[in-house]
Amino acid sequence: MPKIKTHSGAKKRFKLTKNGKVKRGHAFRSHLLNGHGKTRKLKRAYRKASYADKTNTAVIKRMLPYA
Repeated sequence: MPKIKTHSGAKKRFKLTKNGKVKRGHAFRSHLLNGHGKTRKLKRAYRKASYADKTNTAVIKRMLPYA
């Protein structure tokens, strides 16, 4: 059997945890962080880890066969 290629977009966006959860980054976090309607509370919440929804994890894991 040939090797399965890893989805290059998925490997940049997701990491798998030891327990099998899919860790992802937050949206709206990259710039315009002072002013512009982003509160201190919201920016503090962006620091916490976020995980992909369980309905999407099977698809993401299929894109990351060797992770």
